[in-house]
Amino acid sequence: MQLPHNLVCVSQKALESLNNADAIQLWPKNLREQLSYIAGLSQFVVDSLQKDQNLQQQLPDMLAQPTRHPKYRTQLASLLAECHDEAAGHRVLRQFRRREMVYIAWRDFMGSWSLEQSLEHLSKLAEAMLFETYQWQYHECCKLWGTPCNCSGKAQPMLIIGMGKLGGGELNFSSDIDLIFTYPENGDTQGAARSLPNAQFFTRLAQRVIKALVQQTFDGFCYRVDMRLRPFGESGPLVMSYAALEDYYQEQGRDWERYAMIKSRVMGREMYSEYRTLRQMLRPFVFRRYIDFSAIQSLRRMKSMISSEVRRRGLKNNIKLGAGGIREIEFIAQVFQLIRGGREPSLRHRGLLKTLSAIEKLELLSRQDVTHLRNGYLFLRRLENLLQAMADQQTQTLPNDEQEQLQLSVAMGYQDWASLLKDVQMNMHNVHHIFISLIGDDDDDDSLEVAKHFHELWDMVDKPDVIEEILAHDIGSPLWTEMAQTITRFKQDLAKKTLGPRGRQVLNRLMPKAFCAIYSHQDAQYGLPCVLSLLNKIVTRTTYLELLDEYPAALTQLVRLCTESPMISEQLGRYPILLDELIDPHHLYNPIPLDNYRSELRDFLARIPEDDMEQQMEALRQFKQICILRVAAADIAGVLPVMKVSDHLTYLAEAIVESVVNQAWQQVVEKYGEPTHIKDRDGRGFAVIGYGKVGGWELGYNSDLDLVFVHDCPADVYTDGKKELDGRQFYLRLAQRIIHIFSTRTASGTLYEVDTRLRPSGASGLLVTTSESFDEYQRNEAWTWEHQALVRARMIYGDSALEKAFSDTRHQILSQSREASSLKKEVLEMRIKMREHLGGKKAGRFLLKQDPGGITDVEFLAQYLVLRYSHEKPKLTRWSDNVRIFESMIAQGIMEETSAMALTHAYTTMRNHIHHRNLLNLEADVDEEKLVKEREIVKALWHQWLE
Repeated sequence: MQLPHNLVCVSQKALESLNNADAIQLWPKNLREQLSYIAGLSQFVVDSLQKDQNLQQQLPDMLAQPTRHPKYRTQLASLLAECHDEAAGHRVLRQFRRREMVYIAWRDFMGSWSLEQSLEHLSKLAEAMLFETYQWQYHECCKLWGTPCNCSGKAQPMLIIGMGKLGGGELNFSSDIDLIFTYPENGDTQGAARSLPNAQFFTRLAQRVIKALVQQTFDGFCYRVDMRLRPFGESGPLVMSYAALEDYYQEQGRDWERYAMIKSRVMGREMYSEYRTLRQMLRPFVFRRYIDFSAIQSLRRMKSMISSEVRRRGLKNNIKLGAGGIREIEFIAQVFQLIRGGREPSLRHRGLLKTLSAIEKLELLSRQDVTHLRNGYLFLRRLENLLQAMADQQTQTLPNDEQEQLQLSVAMGYQDWASLLKDVQMNMHNVHHIFISLIGDDDDDDSLEVAKHFHELWDMVDKPDVIEEILAHDIGSPLWTEMAQTITRFKQDLAKKTLGPRGRQVLNRLMPKAFCAIYSHQDAQYGLPCVLSLLNKIVTRTTYLELLDEYPAALTQLVRLCTESPMISEQLGRYPILLDELIDPHHLYNPIPLDNYRSELRDFLARIPEDDMEQQMEALRQFKQICILRVAAADIAGVLPVMKVSDHLTYLAEAIVESVVNQAWQQVVEKYGEPTHIKDRDGRGFAVIGYGKVGGWELGYNSDLDLVFVHDCPADVYTDGKKELDGRQFYLRLAQRIIHIFSTRTASGTLYEVDTRLRPSGASGLLVTTSESFDEYQRNEAWTWEHQALVRARMIYGDSALEKAFSDTRHQILSQSREASSLKKEVLEMRIKMREHLGGKKAGRFLLKQDPGGITDVEFLAQYLVLRYSHEKPKLTRWSDNVRIFESMIAQGIMEETSAMALTHAYTTMRNHIHHRNLLNLEADVDEEKLVKEREIVKALWHQWLE
């Protein structure tokens, strides 16, 4: 075989480096001529001969043998048996590999055997090195930690499963080796001073095997070992038991893992019987009993992902990953295996060429198509091997360097590069034509409405550099680093969850759509963590994933709400039943009309038996959450001003209070009967007075309820039930039951936090009091701050008689004549006390409620004005909310309209900020540079009236 003139110079220069190799001079003439030819093509062969004098001596005898792989294991085992330390073993492994790889490369370049023989030797060599390294290290580990045994005392082996080309017996010249480690049964080691669990023993053993192969030493390394195909990928345990493997593949196995498992093969023939059990366990996962056309979709997505990576990395002329390359041939074969392998045993072969023969025999493809695929595979795999054997480098990209192009052309039997390239393109064109007709082109991906880079963003999560590039360039996100970390953490968390095949499938459909919706929003940096956090909480509930996948409008609303309100995101994650509300956007963004809350709640509860108190309590919480979600959605959409938001939240609370009282009444009456004084009258002789925000129609999303309970039961009344009870004790039990229903934590959380400390005598007073005692306390014992609180109080549930009694008491107390300076002093002292206790805690921030110029100043000012002027202007006592109090101040001539309107505007603006910060799960403070004008208005009027 002759080299072109340009390569003769390369050969001569290479041979000069071997001038001192005396052993080579003793080679037969024909071998020296072959070396001269190969030296012009492969730097790897020349370097190996230069480094290894023993190889110079052994190679002629090696090349005289037509095959060498049957003796790989015995030769290597013998060499390793003589090693007394780890370093010696590593040296033996590397030298053995190099010598055998030179033998293989020599035959490849000389064309003295078939491609199948080359691939068989490469695969058998890797298997021998893997298995004999395992044997060597297994015995060493047993000396250190004992022999791993099952519960019956039977010694347990570790099985090494070769995946991909290694498993298929088609390893290329410089390939990685993909592995999975497993063992039959759990147990502990025996025969050492201290036993280890089998899992720990095998993990240490696996680590030593990997180290022996991958560690770079003076003699180089053996193989790059890739463990990412194991269950849970890089985050999973290094070694798993059979049972754990079976659980994983049954519950969480994904389509690409089915694809990978087709070629799986245990290393070491003596382990085949051990593997047979595991293989039978895994077969239903890989080969479905039915004809499984979903495999086409899965392989199409995988091919699209690979093609995108090729484009992104700028890989041109790639004979493996490019259009019509080796990977497309493998996909074509594999699609028939996955679709029909469950029914056709002939399609279960690991080797590609055998699979093509089965496809042809079953007439699944035409004879011409199979011929094109077979020829393309043999051509491209030989080209790949020679390309890698030139310098023992892992590459499938055709060279750009002219000398390397010529070397590869000559090695393939061509006179020039153009001729070789023409045949490369012809073979790849033939393959790609078949691939498109069978699996489809990249443009046939499953959802054109979702951009490909969103599919890639999900599929490539295990490659941070790739998803960062997608985020930075394809999507154009400025915060791509943080977002990449968020997405990576999300998928790592998913690996720890049990999703099952159905969950995995729907998640793979949903996530690209979710990313598309998230990145369509201008505040995607806020939406991404919220949406992923929510999905992480509901991901094991496949029904909800399917809801979002099947209803694009629901997904859109979900992303919008989560982006603009982490509070909503948390609620949806905590109570996924709320996701049903997202289906109809028109319904979602239209809260219940204010006057309908009571009737809607009654209808909502009507489906639950009255005596099922637990479900009644659960339903109350669900109703509240649904209503708050709809109010928040309307708030975010801008269709509800701040006053209307509070109105809805307040009317909702009132409806719930009524329902809670009804439930509590039913429970207490069932036990004790009713107080006899209400027999001949309407009502229950009981009232709930709302103070603070609920009293002032100013509830927020996270507001508590300040409640006081009142009754009108005379002292000598008893109940009429089987278990008689003092009437006033009855109302005490009723109030206690009400608080219990509000505060009990069910699956849907608590209903409201209830604060009853504003009752007469505070926390030390009776939980429920008579209307006469309430009146007497307010007249004779209450402090000024309690009269201030009464300004923002109203009855939210109760009999008309009790309502009149409370209204009379409130009006008369607020209308009392007060000494102006004394009132001002007491109001100021209370405000200062509150400010010192609650305000001014954050440097550079304005606390919307408590800092000077904030909401509490407005509330105190309203209360002061009502207490100061109601004896002159009794109509000032009519309203309990601040906005209408200031309207009354204008109407009664107490405040100028300009001042009152400006104060109202400042007040509602600050409340609006609080609402929106509640939606964002943020505290009620803003940068001190904000709301300056509003604060100055409040401060000026505070100074005018109170200072």
